[in-house]
Amino acid sequence: MDVHESIEDLRAGLRSRPHPVVLVPTMGALHEGHLSLVRAARERAGAAGTVVVSIFVNPSQFAPHEDFDAYPRPLLQDLDLCRSVGVDVVFTPAREVMYAPDASVRVLEEQLSQGLCGRSRPHFFSGVCTVVAKLFHIVQPEAAVFGEKDFQQLAVIRRMVRDLAWPIDIIAAPIVREPDGLAMSSRNQYLDAESRRQAVVLHQALQRAREAVLGGARNPQALREQVVAEIQGAPLARIDYVEVVDPDALTPLPSIANQVLIALAVRFGSTRLIDNLCLRKLPA
Repeated sequence: MDVHESIEDLRAGLRSRPHPVVLVPTMGALHEGHLSLVRAARERAGAAGTVVVSIFVNPSQFAPHEDFDAYPRPLLQDLDLCRSVGVDVVFTPAREVMYAPDASVRVLEEQLSQGLCGRSRPHFFSGVCTVVAKLFHIVQPEAAVFGEKDFQQLAVIRRMVRDLAWPIDIIAAPIVREPDGLAMSSRNQYLDAESRRQAVVLHQALQRAREAVLGGARNPQALREQVVAEIQGAPLARIDYVEVVDPDALTPLPSIANQVLIALAVRFGSTRLIDNLCLRKLPA
């Protein structure tokens, strides 16, 4: 496995690597959820292709009051995990490699990024689009893998690729969960024991919503109220949002027809967790 810190070395190394090249962008602190993305990348690349993992804690997607400085950076552990699942190339740039001191260009998406997480984190998606655009230009992959846990991010990246006409296949990988249902996240390690115990309410609320929809519930407001009420049963939970939206446009649904996305963000202490449930091709 090759590890590169500079853009020049990465590009030079990739010139001799076989195609297709498949990229998995990460911020490190890798867990089984990330490794599932790598496995999806290997499936797309095939045994003969090249899987590239980037590890970069991107400052442009953090607001000043957020956890950039505290975000975990266990690089040696991350590299060991990459080796264990057959990653070919890891890109670990420093901040100054990715951003010049006077950097003044950003990439904006102006529709899908406005609601859900975009309301409370207006800086976030511009930061994501900018760093992913840079990684796409640096690595020149044929495909890239993103997780469905970050459903809005996945939608925004797909829109960026479509609108900028990049010949890159965006692959969606399913949510990976802990045995009790909590969606795997690098931020889960911030939770104290009681918050971690209560955080399972997010998955439980979504599962109850799934049962309701499959049972014929079609009122978005009633469904939202059901999810909110269940989450509020956890004393430490502070809801950022619970929304029932169209999974393509990410806009509120007046009624549920053949598809629905229930997306949520909830804080336990200072830790903000996201999760979602997407149902398509619902019975009439």
